[in-house]
Amino acid sequence: MRDWLKFYIDGEWVDPASPATIEVVNPATEAVCGHVSAGSAADVNSAVAAAKKALPSFSQTSREERMQLLQAILDAFAERHSDIAEAVMEEMGAPWKLAKGAQTYSGINHIKTTLRALNDLSFETSHRTTRIVREPIGVCALITPWNWPVNQVACKVAPALAAGCTMVLKPSEVAPFDAMVFAEVLDAAGVPAGVFNLVNGTGPVVGAAMSEHPDVAMVSFTGSTRAGVEVARNAAPTVKRVAQELGGKSANILLDDVDLATAVRTGAEECFENAGQSCNAPTRMLVPADRVEEAAEIAAEVANSIAVGDPKQEGIEVGPLVSDIQWNKVQALIAKGIEEGATLAAGGTGRPDGLDKGYFVRPTVFADVNNSMTIAREEIFGPVLSIIPYADEDEAVAIANDTLYGLSSYVSSSNLERARGIAAKMQSGMVHINYAHLDSMAPFGGYKQSGNGREWGPLGIEEFLETKSIYGYDAQSA
Repeated sequence: MRDWLKFYIDGEWVDPASPATIEVVNPATEAVCGHVSAGSAADVNSAVAAAKKALPSFSQTSREERMQLLQAILDAFAERHSDIAEAVMEEMGAPWKLAKGAQTYSGINHIKTTLRALNDLSFETSHRTTRIVREPIGVCALITPWNWPVNQVACKVAPALAAGCTMVLKPSEVAPFDAMVFAEVLDAAGVPAGVFNLVNGTGPVVGAAMSEHPDVAMVSFTGSTRAGVEVARNAAPTVKRVAQELGGKSANILLDDVDLATAVRTGAEECFENAGQSCNAPTRMLVPADRVEEAAEIAAEVANSIAVGDPKQEGIEVGPLVSDIQWNKVQALIAKGIEEGATLAAGGTGRPDGLDKGYFVRPTVFADVNNSMTIAREEIFGPVLSIIPYADEDEAVAIANDTLYGLSSYVSSSNLERARGIAAKMQSGMVHINYAHLDSMAPFGGYKQSGNGREWGPLGIEEFLETKSIYGYDAQSA
């Protein structure tokens, strides 16, 4: 049982202003696996005050000092890699291979990437007699989700530190344990008191208090579009910067010249990874109309072959959804797909055979989906793939772009120039050609209701900077 009942404020582990706890449930067993304290506005005030007090000193540190600090964090993180992975596995159900690999390693990778970006970033330029400088924006509120928890913590904390900002972090109350270990990592690395602070709690209480606080200059939020709207609304009266990475409904266009078996199999596997709980998952597979049946058979084979179960067991590829709320939501959407007339090619409602406890979902494939169906419009956030037919390239692009979201998209073709042409027409912040991997030095973020601002690499640091023009800085030439 993990009981983390203190908050990290001003370099110390402190008791909350008012005692109240939140149960953390292991989604594989449905048993309570620990508790965190439920913070209040008073706790947020203390954390923001500590960050505000630390800002004048930390904001004036040199690039070299901040690089040394990030390296110290990397070293301390390496010593706690397995501890963080175990926390991720327990709190959100990631299978051990995924928890120790992509889930936890992504945190390390973001710190490494931030170090590289910071080394090359220009903070000052000149134009005639004007000096243009980029300075830390100030105290930042960081609000992170449960689906890739330490990934999101690291990709906000590292660039904020690199920019010279101080911060208050509110991790997801659903999966908070990895962030608590991460706070211990920062403490061990020697992050100065007040620079990093952590307060647990719910979004409507702690998240709202952070986003509306007058001494917070910026909110960096990752989560649902619905919650992002509330964050922006709370931040608006104080005109603070709000950077958001929100929902997605990524289209995956398979052109008629692809090796269909390979393209469908890869797309289905990526859709089902992390139990479908990734905002950039390729959940809408667009296939030439005369090959939908073939594509559905291939995707169904993938779905039926996936090992779903206890994340601690060797060989398990997909664990549970994170909570009963998510499980019920996904079950309802699968039922809605059947009700609206999509062809169920694999999976369906209920738990996989042999699993009578835990928030497990059957990897599900729908064929003959049209883009007006609920399963094609709403972000399901579960292992559910929708296969949508198209007549020609123009219709494929139109269907892909017919969504409220615009985080990521995919296109596959044996002709690179053809794929590039489609990529140019897709309205999303990221496009994967032939399932190319993410690049941690490239910006991550979306169009439309998938948010605003960018994370990762140089642009991730720049989100935490303000720009100042100093006129007459250099002497006027004769």
